Amino acid sequence: MRASDDFPLSFRFSQWKLQDYQARLANTPKELEQILIPISEAGVDIFHASQRRYWEPEFEGSGLNLSGWAKKVTGKPSITVGSVSLAKDTTETAVDLAKVKVTPIDKLVDRLDHQEFDLVAVGSALLADLNWPLKVKADCNNDIAPYSTQVLAELF
Repeated sequence: MRASDDFPLSFRFSQWKLQDYQARLANTPKELEQILIPISEAGVDIFHASQRRYWEPEFEGSGLNLSGWAKKVTGKPSITVGSVSLAKDTTETAVDLAKVKVTPIDKLVDRLDHQEFDLVAVGSALLADLNWPLKVKADCNNDIAPYSTQVLAELF
C-alpha cells in the first residue's frame, strides 16, 4: 500500500503501558534514536509521543519530555500528550468529581512556545468538557469541568 507524497504520516508511540507503568521502549536517548530514526527514514512525518504526564522529563539529566526527545533525535515535528490540564493522570483520578483538580496550561504553552514540541493532543480533558478549547482560549480555566472516571459513563 502506498500513500501520495503529500499524505502526512504520523506515528504514535508510548514509553509506558497501562498494565506496566515501568515498561520502556528506550532507557536512553541513544536507544530512542535507534528506534525512531529508521521509522523517520521510512517516511513518518510527525511523531506523536504519549506519556502519562507531559510535564515529566523523559530521561535523567534533561528537561525534555518524550515528544521533545522525538523531535530532537529525528528533527521532525512532534505532538505531546499526557494529562493535559489534569492535576493527575487519568489512572490516578478519583471517581468523586469534587476531588479532581483542573490545572492551568501555562507551562505547557511555554514549552510549546520554546518549540520543545509542535502540537499538543488533548484526550481526557475533552471527554470531561467538550468546550475545553473554547474555555482555554478565553482564559476561563476555572470554568473547565474536571475529569473523573464518571465521565466515561456518558460520552457525547
